[in-house]
Amino acid sequence: MKVVVTRAEAQAGPLVERLEALGHEVVRCPLIRLEPLGDEPLDFSSYDWVVVTSPNGADEIGRRLATPPRHFAAIGPATAEALRRHGYEPDLVSRVHTQEGLRDELPPGRALLAAAEGARQGVIEADFLALYRTVELTPPAPEGDVALVASASAARGLAATGAHVPVVAIGPQTAAAALEAGLDVVAEATQHDLDGLLDALASL
Repeated sequence: MKVVVTRAEAQAGPLVERLEALGHEVVRCPLIRLEPLGDEPLDFSSYDWVVVTSPNGADEIGRRLATPPRHFAAIGPATAEALRRHGYEPDLVSRVHTQEGLRDELPPGRALLAAAEGARQGVIEADFLALYRTVELTPPAPEGDVALVASASAARGLAATGAHVPVVAIGPQTAAAALEAGLDVVAEATQHDLDGLLDALASL
């Protein structure tokens, strides 16, 4: 198939390589750009748990962390692996890769949600720290058989281009944003990471 990859340019490489290895033709159409919100060292020593909900957040923590918390909690295996790349072993990786799934497994203690500016708050009882912002881009409408969408902001960005491409969403929040934006969601990953996204694509 001709597959539109909407990830930020700096992060698209691994997904593009896997798609091409499977024989797909890839159309790169980055719809978001990530902007860090600071460079000052992070001191998480007063927290029992720091909740990390994306590999992007893990990379920002790895770049800035001076004093770690007692424990890290990761929303899924991709985020956990990103933490490990920076030398931090997560003590909890939720079985269901959503904030709700992580909330249901998170032990008691003082928690901090470290995520993107505008991330959902209130699902997990925690303080909040915005590590980066997602800037939506408006490239020309891409053409393809299907588009892979891994965030609500990318879904909105794809709709804003005027593209009429069926969408495979990485999870329920992304799928909901895509539907709200008027996109046709033809598959949703049950495992909310790149493996799940490719499995959902294969189901077509």
